Amino acid sequence: MSPPTLTGMALWRAAIAALALACGGCAVGPDYRQPPAPVPAQYKELAGWKIATPQEAAVARGPWWSIYHDPLLDSLERQVNVNNQTVKENEAAYRASVALVREAQANFYPTVGVNTGVTRSSGGGGTTSSGSVSGFTGGGHGIGPNTEYSLEGSADWAPDLWGKIRRQVESQAAGAQVSAADLANAQLSEQGTLATDYFNLRAQDSLTTLLQNTAAAYRHALQITQNQFNAGTVSQLDVATAQAQLQSVVAELVGVGVLRAQYEHAIAVLIGRPPAALSIPFSPLPEAIPVVPPGLPSTLLERRPDIAAAERAMQEENALIGVAVAAYYPTISLSAVGGFVGNPIGQLFNVANRIWSLGAAANETLFEGGLRPAQVAAARATYDQSVATYRQTVLSAFQQVEDELAALRIYEQQAAAQAVAIAAAQQAVTVALNEYQAGTVAYTTVITQQEVLLTDQQSALTVQQNRFVASVALIQALGGGWSAPDLPSIAQIKN
Repeated sequence: MSPPTLTGMALWRAAIAALALACGGCAVGPDYRQPPAPVPAQYKELAGWKIATPQEAAVARGPWWSIYHDPLLDSLERQVNVNNQTVKENEAAYRASVALVREAQANFYPTVGVNTGVTRSSGGGGTTSSGSVSGFTGGGHGIGPNTEYSLEGSADWAPDLWGKIRRQVESQAAGAQVSAADLANAQLSEQGTLATDYFNLRAQDSLTTLLQNTAAAYRHALQITQNQFNAGTVSQLDVATAQAQLQSVVAELVGVGVLRAQYEHAIAVLIGRPPAALSIPFSPLPEAIPVVPPGLPSTLLERRPDIAAAERAMQEENALIGVAVAAYYPTISLSAVGGFVGNPIGQLFNVANRIWSLGAAANETLFEGGLRPAQVAAARATYDQSVATYRQTVLSAFQQVEDELAALRIYEQQAAAQAVAIAAAQQAVTVALNEYQAGTVAYTTVITQQEVLLTDQQSALTVQQNRFVASVALIQALGGGWSAPDLPSIAQIKN
């Protein structure tokens, strides 16, 4: 074929002009602007409550669980990000979302291909064979078999004139940020669950200690009753009653092992190990309960990964509105083919064997029964849904913080009242035993006071347990030391 004519060159110039237009063209659809969220001026439940041992600095410096100063808890928590299967699942989902961004970006570039072939044909009798199979001459009067070789390259490209691809990339990049925030939220959730299980396990150890001490006190009371019986001042009924009371506590002590084992098994699974591979040594709950000051309510929007995920989801859906709007505009595509066709193969690359073609096409749908308006309306409705989800996530976050602040404040007051009740109950038991030994009261009075004391002590332990759980929940509600800058930027995801 001859070299490109003026018409061919004009097509090339048109292609270059389209490329320039694509690079500088606008993207249809609304640009994203973050909608406002309902943020209170201050936390309601913090008013009038002075946190005794604030630990905000400790959370800011490192892992949030370090405020508890427990080396074993620290060791367990550090295994969550490495071995927890839920975290691994979310990490894989994030990598997949980043790959989708790369997939969308590939649409910016032309598709280039190459095609080679060899054809063996006969001019007589109309018989043809292709590929590597030899042809033959039909009828004995035609032209002999002919072999033709070809090498062609092709390129197809649809320039992003209306910004559809850019909106798709924007949506996928925001979706990758959603996955990154989901990963951070999964890590925080699993870490918080482990800490909660850990302190619940320690509460069972504290209950074991309490019941052991109670059993020792009941054995002492049984010995007093036995001495009174031996002296002939009380009946066998008092001895039997004291024995029954002691055995009831012993039985309760044995039952503590059920919950402790379950918490231990749950912790093993959270760090990605089979329950048989983990044994946590005995240790009761500590006395001090650290509390993290919540700071200003406005900072909560930057501290919680679930809020970040909901906010990024809004941009993801907003960009898809632009993708739907782009369907109103024509699709323009450019194509080019160039190569060589001829025989023999040694002279294939001669100028005389060169072939080429350039093409441009535009496609526009004129009628489709209202499909495009419906798609745009659906995209806008989905975006509005994401806005409502974001605002509800923010409201739920503030609720969780207020709930835990209220819990910690009220539990602190309850613990103080319970301590007074225990002191009074302990004094009542001592008085009752002395009076029983003096023969002025029945043994039922001793039993009643002992049961009151045990109930108060168990209630106090439950309050202590609840305070630790609420402390962990408050840290989770505040984001556990995470902040929005920890989220990978769209530029980092695209690169």
